[in-house]
Amino acid sequence: MELKPVAPFEPIRTEALPVGPDWITQVKWDGVRILTYYNGKDTRLINRKGNERSKQYPEFMDVPSYCRADSVILDGEMIALAGGRPSFHEVMRRDSLRREQEIRFAVKQIPATHMIFDVLYYNGNWVIDRTLAERQELLQDIVVPSGQIQLVPSYSDGERLFAVMKERGWEGVVSKRLDSTYALGGKDGRWQKLKLGYDLQAVIGGVTYREGVMNALLLGLYDEHGQFVYIGHTGSGKLNQEAWRSLANQITALAVKDRTFHNVPQRIKGAVWVQPLLTVKVQFMEWTPGGTMRHPVLQGMADIPPESCTVTQSM
Repeated sequence: MELKPVAPFEPIRTEALPVGPDWITQVKWDGVRILTYYNGKDTRLINRKGNERSKQYPEFMDVPSYCRADSVILDGEMIALAGGRPSFHEVMRRDSLRREQEIRFAVKQIPATHMIFDVLYYNGNWVIDRTLAERQELLQDIVVPSGQIQLVPSYSDGERLFAVMKERGWEGVVSKRLDSTYALGGKDGRWQKLKLGYDLQAVIGGVTYREGVMNALLLGLYDEHGQFVYIGHTGSGKLNQEAWRSLANQITALAVKDRTFHNVPQRIKGAVWVQPLLTVKVQFMEWTPGGTMRHPVLQGMADIPPESCTVTQSM
């Protein structure tokens, strides 16, 4: 039997954590959402946009080695660590690989961990109509944790967990009602996320240099009219020197004469315009009245088409 990919349940953003005995809170991992499909014979790893990622993470293809099920669909986040904390840049280095030789090398050089937090299908039956509490119990029974496979812990004190995340500078938390069923393709208040900042996937439309070295990316989004609009600039952020230099080399080949943005960027002196082909993930505190990001920090490259980077995107 073939298990067809489904759209995962998504949390809505909140500014205040829900409290009470009906809620549990989990860490929001800075990784890639991956659903694992095992029909008893074949395994597929699919991201939240429905794209196959089985080749990128070969170490997770042997489902019977970590899950006691004849067939199953597991929901979770694929993460990679840098300096003891989840790094979007590191996991995207794994997620963006396509060549088998590079992937085999990366399995050891960039180890991934699958943080599993839900189960949708088990032994031939959908379990999405069961409560979260029941699905959590099922996960405890069937998943065998290891160094690479972990069940996401749940906490009753969400505010305390968020305080720890804030202290560590991690992404944030997700609170979930214990009585919530799993809504395929849904997004509602039974799951709520509280983040330290806003996430955005944007397109590089230009760069600036200081003493011949690239020092900032000029970023943009496509508005409802298809116009490429400048939203701010950011430095190297969480990219290491090697990754920043590699990005600079890619950008050199994409330089164009005319301004790529519909509007005029604030940071225009000495700017070099770039074909809007490369996408990145950036985190920022809030939007300014002028429509630019306040305190943006580059998280890593984003493996999505530029046209997906719109002003209406919801992360």
